[in-house]
Amino acid sequence: MARVLIGVSGGIAAYKTVQTARLLIGAGHAVRVIQTPNSRRFVGTQTFASITGAPVLCGEFEDDPLRGAYPGEPVGDRAPITHLALAQRADLYLIAPASANTIAKLAHGLADNLVTTAALAASCPVLVAPAMNDRMYAHPATQENLTLLRARGTETIGPETGELASHGEYGAGRMSEPEQLLAACQRLLTPTQAGWNGVRVLVTAGGTREPIDPVRFVGNRSSGRMGLALAAAAARRGADVTVVAANVTLPAPPGVRLVAVQTAAQLLDACQARFDAADVLLMAAAVADFRPRAPAAEKLKKTQNPPTPPVLELEPTTDVLQTLSARRRPGQVLVGFAAETGDGALAYGRAKLTRKRLDAIVVNDVSRAGIGFDSTENEVTIVTADGDEALQRAGKDAIAERIIARIDKLLSDGGREDSVAGAGPNRTPGV
Repeated sequence: MARVLIGVSGGIAAYKTVQTARLLIGAGHAVRVIQTPNSRRFVGTQTFASITGAPVLCGEFEDDPLRGAYPGEPVGDRAPITHLALAQRADLYLIAPASANTIAKLAHGLADNLVTTAALAASCPVLVAPAMNDRMYAHPATQENLTLLRARGTETIGPETGELASHGEYGAGRMSEPEQLLAACQRLLTPTQAGWNGVRVLVTAGGTREPIDPVRFVGNRSSGRMGLALAAAAARRGADVTVVAANVTLPAPPGVRLVAVQTAAQLLDACQARFDAADVLLMAAAVADFRPRAPAAEKLKKTQNPPTPPVLELEPTTDVLQTLSARRRPGQVLVGFAAETGDGALAYGRAKLTRKRLDAIVVNDVSRAGIGFDSTENEVTIVTADGDEALQRAGKDAIAERIIARIDKLLSDGGREDSVAGAGPNRTPGV
């Protein structure tokens, strides 16, 4: 999708950059990494080379075996100037972590290592993720350097407040988490498109928890990553996005409203309050089908030896998607998600598509290792009345982009033909 150059300066937060590189690659981007000599004290070049599938450079005059190419591209026919080629060809340059020393060099145009030299040569957006001790971050020199960088158009993210590298220390200076860095990179790589301006999107994400007692619950392992990726993809197109998030701890994408809920009943109430105004519903949350009929008011105790397990009587929850579908208005597009296991997943998805009067349903097999719940990758099939589209394993951000592209066609077509006449709101058919 895009070429991302990552510059790593010296700091213990470099371990987070390894996961950031992995997330960017999972989102479909080609990644190259360059390092300062000091950064190798924290993460070696071989670690980044293994993640990206490309050699890591640490010096301005070091030969690049790929001759400036990014993974997936053919090797050039000539040897370029190393410290210029990668930066000149990048669509985004992320410097993470950016130490106080590196920030000072960037602010004053110094170029005494490959990371800072590449910054001067980069014509693409540059994103800087500060990471340092809280006292170094609060120093007037560091604050003035960051102000100067921002005034020149350099983007910054963080730092956050939390535990720092020095044992027992806490404060502002902690580098942003990899998921936050990915979201910021995606925002810079995908300029807002006007095609979805005025389109109101309602997304559900995460997994509901149905209480057994004040401590325990019946739930699932959904992290909300897929729902948040969908929300981010819609927001990048200019949509007005609201996420009803069930027990999601991941940060919300930029420009997205988040409504936090816990149970299936709370999720239903939140969706019903917003559904009529929505043009698109993306029902990505894993909603419990059953809940304890009579949750205990106090924590259940072991009262016998050996303890006798209590009998847990369940009752069905209200089918949120079925309830919303029954009151859909002309022009709305409804997309369901079916997390299944084993054979028969697609057949079940097609039946659900018809039964709940949906425009599309996204089916995946969560029993397969490395995809689905609490994973950065997914592999799904988009089922519509026109047929199935299988999306091969990729990062959830890349999968979300493909799903949103399919929904774009549904919006242009005006949703289900048996319930809609004309195009969706603020849309022209075929746009």
